[in-house]
Amino acid sequence: MADAKSAASSRTARDAVEQALREAELEWENPSEGTYVVTLPGTRKLSTTCSLAVGRHSLSVNAFVVRCPDENHAAVHRWLLERNTRMYGVSYALDRLGDVYLAGRLPLAAVTPDEVDRLLGAVLENADGSFNTLLEMGFATAIRREYEWRTSRGEPTRNLDAFTHLTGGGADRRATG
Repeated sequence: MADAKSAASSRTARDAVEQALREAELEWENPSEGTYVVTLPGTRKLSTTCSLAVGRHSLSVNAFVVRCPDENHAAVHRWLLERNTRMYGVSYALDRLGDVYLAGRLPLAAVTPDEVDRLLGAVLENADGSFNTLLEMGFATAIRREYEWRTSRGEPTRNLDAFTHLTGGGADRRATG
């Protein structure tokens, strides 16, 4: 009886995930039963790939945010931990390489289209919304080097405009190539 109930809960959760993805008009794939790979469009981070997996008892969500910082590890990790206390449904996590992810888990009974939408919103808010801050904190030296390299060659720097306070440069309105 428990297996039949678990299978029904899993099917209901898969239906809820698919409904939420269709209603949000997001790009998504279903590579295997109960697994969804969703592309969330962003403004700071061009897109965030999010994985949703419906298991026997829960829906898990994982999304890559940024690779392991080059510098200021302690400050970055402290910032992530402080943010975790204010987040809904997901938390920042590190993999074995130190790359930053968002991870979360919901019981299947809580999986509804509205809840999936809310969870994806939390992923987008915390991946896209924090992206520039994480880059500034963990990659300032690399950003400065990239800016110097581009300007020395006359390359466009528009996608570095958010970091002019780090580079000392002015806004370059040429399109990036």
